[in-house]
Amino acid sequence: MNNAVNDGVWSGSWVAERLGVQLVGDDGLMEMLGLALRRNPKRAHLLVSNVLGKHVPQSPSVVYGAGFALGRRVRDLLGADEAARAVVLGYAETATGLGHSVADGVGLAPYLHSTRRLVAGVARAGGFEESHSHATSHLLLPEDPALLVGDGPLILVDDEFSTGNTVLNTIRDLHSRYPRRRYVVVALVDMRSAADAGRLADFAGEIGARVDLVAAASGTVRLPEGVLEKGQELVARYEAESAAGGGLSSAAPSGPAAQFPAPPDSGVAVEADQRANPPGARGCAESAATAAWARPAPTGPRSDDSRTHPHVTRIDLCWPPGLPDGGRHGFTPAHRTRLEGALPAMAARLAEALPTSARRVHILGFEELMYAPLRLARELEQVADAEVRYSTTTRSPVLAVDDPGYAIRTRLVFPAHDDPADGPGERYAYNVAGAGFDAVIAVVDSAADTPELHAPDGLLAQLAAHTPHVLLAVVPSYIPEPPHLAVPPGDTSTMLPEPLRGPAFSSYAPEEVGWLLQDLSDVTLEAPTEEREEAIQSGGAHYAESLPVEYQPSEQYQALFHAALEESTVRLAQAVGAVTELVLAERSPRPVLVSLARAGTPVGVLMRRWAQFRHGLELPHYAVSIVRGRGIDANALRWLAQHHDPRDVVFVDGWTGKGAITRELAVALEEFETSDGVTGFDPEIAVLADPGSCVRTYGTREDFLIPSACLNSTVSGLISRTVLRADLVGPNDYHGAKFYRELTGADVSVTFLDAVAARFPEVVDAVEATAKELLSGDREPTWEGWAAVERISEEYGIHDVNLVKPGVGETTRVLLRRVPWKILARAGAGADLDHVRLLAEQRGVPVEEVAELPYTCVGLIHPKYTRGATGADGKAVNL
Repeated sequence: MNNAVNDGVWSGSWVAERLGVQLVGDDGLMEMLGLALRRNPKRAHLLVSNVLGKHVPQSPSVVYGAGFALGRRVRDLLGADEAARAVVLGYAETATGLGHSVADGVGLAPYLHSTRRLVAGVARAGGFEESHSHATSHLLLPEDPALLVGDGPLILVDDEFSTGNTVLNTIRDLHSRYPRRRYVVVALVDMRSAADAGRLADFAGEIGARVDLVAAASGTVRLPEGVLEKGQELVARYEAESAAGGGLSSAAPSGPAAQFPAPPDSGVAVEADQRANPPGARGCAESAATAAWARPAPTGPRSDDSRTHPHVTRIDLCWPPGLPDGGRHGFTPAHRTRLEGALPAMAARLAEALPTSARRVHILGFEELMYAPLRLARELEQVADAEVRYSTTTRSPVLAVDDPGYAIRTRLVFPAHDDPADGPGERYAYNVAGAGFDAVIAVVDSAADTPELHAPDGLLAQLAAHTPHVLLAVVPSYIPEPPHLAVPPGDTSTMLPEPLRGPAFSSYAPEEVGWLLQDLSDVTLEAPTEEREEAIQSGGAHYAESLPVEYQPSEQYQALFHAALEESTVRLAQAVGAVTELVLAERSPRPVLVSLARAGTPVGVLMRRWAQFRHGLELPHYAVSIVRGRGIDANALRWLAQHHDPRDVVFVDGWTGKGAITRELAVALEEFETSDGVTGFDPEIAVLADPGSCVRTYGTREDFLIPSACLNSTVSGLISRTVLRADLVGPNDYHGAKFYRELTGADVSVTFLDAVAARFPEVVDAVEATAKELLSGDREPTWEGWAAVERISEEYGIHDVNLVKPGVGETTRVLLRRVPWKILARAGAGADLDHVRLLAEQRGVPVEEVAELPYTCVGLIHPKYTRGATGADGKAVNL
């Protein structure tokens, strides 16, 4: 009775004969689909899938395999690179498990499904309508607001593609918020009419994006005139007859249901302490038999099959703490890895709890909770000495007719038991009653483990009337951590804007970094280098109140940049991998990367790419402003504290010079803790290179050329250095910066990132060895760089450490943005200084070789600069 074609009878023939409905399409389409009638004023028929695992119990390997195979087809269509940047979106409730299985087939794609369950404290990222459904409103509630932001392909998964309305509504809503270039629509069956088939292409042209379609089978449903009215009449007549006569197709078995008391720990609300100690995390050292608890056998009347109602056994799955129960708030590749590791033990607990006599076992999921029960069922199928089937309960009302030519033979009806937002109502389980199951394992989330579940007319009681053994497994409902408010909720300063993202701000892909800055692109902030230097040294202005004119590199200099990039990519990739591994091992298993704009930003992007490449992690990454003498942007810290746990935040920079920013950050965070009462931010900076020995978290302590230091905005996403000026930045504003769109033709930001990331595969072993050595070694800062700067300041008569800029990166900055006096170069320094020598030559700055220098080079800013003391062009030096 569970097949679309059984004993030569198609499970759609009953509807086809009575309504004149025809199913036409691919060979095998009728094997995949049956027909039923739905109690719905908008559509009479229901296509009942034999491989979806919703209405028809099916082998979990078949259900999971159908979705996984579609995911593999999508990956082949996109190619490995595009597939790695994709996001998969499934539709509630029917396709939540299918979408998740597709995401598994795609590979590294994170997964999100729409939901009809409101979750307090989680902001909406979008929503759309499903026009033909009985319950239309879909919400998108990702925990990570950046999940839907990227420019990679968006893969939309539904069980059937009928008119295309739902997909168009979804794309229309999301494209207006998060535009992208490509969408892929995935369905088990494409059942569009000829009139609907062209709409998708027309819509793609309208929005300027590519839209592909992948389906396991295709066909169409031919509906005669008046089918809706005739179908409604049939539903009304058969439901009336069924209610009068009782039996398996009725709402409940004849005779009173058993009395099931609520469990001692049941309740509608998920208490706050369940986040730290979810139900599935308790008692996990015990065996399944001892962890399970049995309800007393009821003493009420017998059911119509003359069996006493059995007890219900609760199984503690030992669900991994903090692991989402599905894709309602997002499911990342890292989550997938954790689940895969935990499934064998959880399935073993299920198998141990089953009676030894059970030969046919059914795993019954719950509405949107389809994927977790499916994976448990598939794992159980591999280890249990029994036939395993899988399906889920549903909100969808469908007529049941006990006829082999009809897809829905039986239904169980019970009250909703998860306190739904749309109020109480009926819920259904189809084709479970009368299927001869020796045991049914109901899998629900903890939000649905309520008194209604255990009530006399509840799901468990209904199941108990039709199977000798009922078991209950509860998966802890995943609820994202509430925002970490830095100030009271009523304070207007909490109303901070969301981060700026490319392509509207910066040339980086939107998922690579969110800029906690305000856009000052329309403000004229540039001043000649000489004027800025005079104002800064005279005390008339702070360096962050204006911007230098963007350096336009010559062809010779650009050639040096590309040569340096080619020469250093392996060394850079190894340093990126090493510092990222240190962060993951010591700072947080899921860090929030916060780059210090702008030099830290390319490094933060590369660290994010390494975490994705090596561990399948999708790390949040932001860029914030820190200004020497003014501190870090407090409003950016407030936004971070509202959206993330400060303990997970890792500040990132490109390199250390003498350690001034390291000290600046420590002081600024201490002041922020005092002013806002927020604790947890760690002042330790993670850097690619630490030649000054100022930090513990670094990829290397060598002072070598990092090509991102060679240029200004054109290697940093076309973003300027940050600006802090009182007339532009108010008390509730982020610091500012400019986006130099006009320099797009010279931009090498992504070229730099891609060149380094391309070397990741070949440095895996070296990174592992380096990280192991660093983790076991002494990394305490010696601050030898600071000592060297103080010595140089005195030896050269400068008497101001702020005018001494040590290291290749800082020296380059001096030559590009300040008025340099002279360059000190370590004797024998080679190609790492080619670009420095060229810039020094162009600006008429002498390069002096020094025998003993802890850095490869040091840039000295002119200590007594006025335009009278040197030429207005900054070249002639007259002391």
